[in-house]
Amino acid sequence: MAEIFKTSTTYSSIMILLAFFLSLNWKFVISYQKDSKCPPKVGGCSSLECAFELFDASFFNNTKMLEIAEGARELNIPIMRANRELVAYEDGGLHYPSVLVFNPEWDTNNNDTKNLPKPIFAKRFKYPSSPTIQRPPDDEDIAFMTQATEADNLLAKGVYLGPLHGIPYGLKDIISVPQYKTTWGSTTFKNQILNIEAWVYKKLRSAGAVLVAKLVTGSLAYDDIWFGGRTRNPWNIEEFTTGSSAGPAASTSAGMVPFSIGSETAGSISYPAARCGVTALRPTFGTVGRTGVMSISESLDKLGPFCRSASDCAIILDTIRGKDPNDMSSKDIPFEDPFLVDITKLRVGYLDDADMEVVRVLAMKGVEMVPFELNYTVDSVQGILNFTMDVDMLAHFDQWQRSGYDDEYEAQDQWPTELGRARLIPAVDYVQAQRARGKLIREVEQSFRNVDAFIGNASDWEKVCVGNLVGLPLIVVPTGFKPISNFTSTYDVRRTAITTGVYAPPRKDHIVLALAMAYQSVTNHHKQRPPIDDLGTQST
Repeated sequence: MAEIFKTSTTYSSIMILLAFFLSLNWKFVISYQKDSKCPPKVGGCSSLECAFELFDASFFNNTKMLEIAEGARELNIPIMRANRELVAYEDGGLHYPSVLVFNPEWDTNNNDTKNLPKPIFAKRFKYPSSPTIQRPPDDEDIAFMTQATEADNLLAKGVYLGPLHGIPYGLKDIISVPQYKTTWGSTTFKNQILNIEAWVYKKLRSAGAVLVAKLVTGSLAYDDIWFGGRTRNPWNIEEFTTGSSAGPAASTSAGMVPFSIGSETAGSISYPAARCGVTALRPTFGTVGRTGVMSISESLDKLGPFCRSASDCAIILDTIRGKDPNDMSSKDIPFEDPFLVDITKLRVGYLDDADMEVVRVLAMKGVEMVPFELNYTVDSVQGILNFTMDVDMLAHFDQWQRSGYDDEYEAQDQWPTELGRARLIPAVDYVQAQRARGKLIREVEQSFRNVDAFIGNASDWEKVCVGNLVGLPLIVVPTGFKPISNFTSTYDVRRTAITTGVYAPPRKDHIVLALAMAYQSVTNHHKQRPPIDDLGTQST
């Protein structure tokens, strides 16, 4: 057995190559002259040498190619099929999570958390007290309130579960709740009911929050197209939300729910939040448990809240954070209380694309603001993210692709295209991408040596890739609204949201929350409401 695995390891980098070989006329390939050039196509399929070229492995001569192919056929394929039968017979990544756990922490020599007393991990934030709340005269005002005016029957019994007691909310429809459909936004799974109680749902329920809706996700958590259509932006219904957390962003923006839970692998919180003009938090990787959540990439997926304000985000984060016993990536992270952070002791950088109003406001409130550059030499951050995300996603939807369901996918230029390419990524190059990711983490860490956080565009694709690969927490903050430049009507109540992002090192979510709360304490952009009852097409 040891010899089998030794030989298999030799061929591990081209395991997936055998998908080509199975469709070839094997006897023809084996009997072909060893020293000849690339054989002609067989049965419409690429030749052996051309197949090796797809893996950038054409340095082998024909003799070695044939030997590798024969050995891999005998050894690799049985192992691949056995593993697939064990763990890949169900789609979605809800069963048998990978034991390879991503760690975004920078100070790997710091063992302070091991010596901390246990109570610090359970210490909750101290929320500011709210003034007496009365029912507003306008029903629309109720939809945009931050606290409930009535609680459920528990309050009558003297039971109070906290600031979320009786508060309605929505979950992105990749988060499972028993007895309700969890469609993943996909035609393939549109009638799926999972008897799994997601960890984040249990945390919110125990805090008294009331789930009122499963909210639209882009199909298999990719962009804003799903089997029912495409999600629009409440601030401008002529455009779409972008990002797979489309439902949470749009619903929170339109006042349909006071908060919602979305997810991000590569921009699915930051993009729709920026488009819909809401405040949203992408926490440090591992902050929120993911049991019961459809998986794209176990080293990239994160859950986070869409809210009206940064203070609401802090309350929601405090409720849903903590160690999920069934998610090996989750942690009890001892955040400082964002409501108690002294921002005058912070040094914050700002990039060239930062919203300068935010810079001025924070400076006015005593924050030391300095010009900043995010420096790193890795020039393939998008490639690293794609290799990581696509290979991981394919592992979770291997059966889906093999069964041909990708043909009925809602947007053929999205997952079907990317997962097709993922079949041709050798194992060795997936590992090399992770090594390059490690280099990126070390370089970004160096950039943060002189600042506690930085301000910059929240939806710039390069920063989306870097932030997710490195594990940076980000809060998206509305900073204004502007007229729609290409709107044809002379009557324009619709707007384009302007936002910026506050970024911090991993495990420093309290800093981004504190800075965003400081900015919102003297501005009201986050309180603006889209004209939900006015299509904005009336002429004057």
